[in-house]
Amino acid sequence: MPTTADTTAVKAQAAGRWQREYAWRLLLTDSLIIVGVVFGAQALRFGQSNADLYIPGVTDAGFEVAYTMVSVVFALAWLWGLRLYDTRDAKVIGSGWTEYRRVADASIRVFGLLTIAAFLLHVEVARAYLLLALPAGMAALIASRWLWRRWLATQRASGRYLSRVVVVGEHAKSLHIAREMQRDSASGLVITGALTERGPGVELLPGIPVVGSLEDAVAGADLAGVDAVVYSGSDLISPAQLRQFGWDLQSRSVDLIVAAALTDIAGPRIHARPVAGLSLIHVDYPAFTGSRYAAKRAFDIVVSSLALIVLSPLFLVLAAMVRRDGGPALFRQRRVGLEGRRFTMLKFRTMVTDAEQRLPGLLAASDGNGVMFKMRSDPRVTRFGRTLRRLSLDELPQLINVLRGEMSLVGPRPPLMSEVDTYEKWVQRRLLVKPGITGLWQISGRSDLSWDDSIRLDLYYVENRSLTSDLAILWRTLRVVLQRQGAY
Repeated sequence: MPTTADTTAVKAQAAGRWQREYAWRLLLTDSLIIVGVVFGAQALRFGQSNADLYIPGVTDAGFEVAYTMVSVVFALAWLWGLRLYDTRDAKVIGSGWTEYRRVADASIRVFGLLTIAAFLLHVEVARAYLLLALPAGMAALIASRWLWRRWLATQRASGRYLSRVVVVGEHAKSLHIAREMQRDSASGLVITGALTERGPGVELLPGIPVVGSLEDAVAGADLAGVDAVVYSGSDLISPAQLRQFGWDLQSRSVDLIVAAALTDIAGPRIHARPVAGLSLIHVDYPAFTGSRYAAKRAFDIVVSSLALIVLSPLFLVLAAMVRRDGGPALFRQRRVGLEGRRFTMLKFRTMVTDAEQRLPGLLAASDGNGVMFKMRSDPRVTRFGRTLRRLSLDELPQLINVLRGEMSLVGPRPPLMSEVDTYEKWVQRRLLVKPGITGLWQISGRSDLSWDDSIRLDLYYVENRSLTSDLAILWRTLRVVLQRQGAY
């Protein structure tokens, strides 16, 4: 008769099976994309009749290598690079930006190594051939991963491809971890229970019962039948007991996930440092100056300049439409920016000209979060203004603020002075970076967010921003705008 441990192992093997199947699907897609892109670049560069085309430098050395053979080696090296960088690791697939970053890093490094090898061996590979393959292949790989994530999200919404986990640790710490994990539905981790010092009979959160005590955590994990255990920390469990707990879970093929007592810190800032058998975590502090700041500013200047040039006809049309009621096209409002400096933020006017005078009589009807005033059906908004807000077109003049250096494309929401006056000391960190046209607040609910959630997202961005995350936020902003989420 199978034991509880045997049942747990079977469930864990089933969870590992879907992860392996998903990884194989990614491998198949990656292979098709890379082969298609590499040989497509060869055909575009040299034409259809290129089977007997040889590399000049190699031919001069006394032997011949066809470009077709180079393409084969190129494709195999690219696939090897994706494997070496664990781009199909179960720990990164499905959520977060790590998977995309690993795909990009692996692709760029493989191209770099091949270029260096060609230079050292005096092989004159056509540069256009490589320059066609790299951007096209990297874009296609990332796009395919995004499409697979959409498919995976659909499966998880139907209750499939999920990992059942139980949280083990002190009740207060486990409560914090459970709340934070529930914010990220895309992770595929479903908390089915908890093991705390309070023992069974209580709930950690609604729908998450405490199924056992810390004294017999292994039996509790067996009873829960989970794929992984999240250890939230406890002074009641000694290092030796935790080590034995990990060994017991390993024998059951159940993953052990240790939740560090750090919140709102992105993975790239965390580095494991082994010292005398201990796994110490080194946390990098966020940098607000230097090369990263310069790269972000250069990116803002280039993109805002191009956008203003391309969108200038649209600006003229929208300005003419706004001015039909006799008021100005632009709405100017004083906001607080970097290090508390005030600036005039520009928007297309969406309200009647005396909107500010009407505000005191509408405060009681606010649908906002207690600090920011918002109304779903604000009577001051004009008919054309509702269209501008729904499509977020009223924000476009802020590109001028970006070009002038007062704002950034991505950053915290630019606050009013009345909001800044209510800030506690720790919230002041929002002002360490320039406010943005878009940010985590916009792609996570916008006006539907609570004040605490808005602050949490803004501070997370301040602490963990990077050019890569900015690109991801800009991409997700397009989807949110098209879906018109939280815009009113």
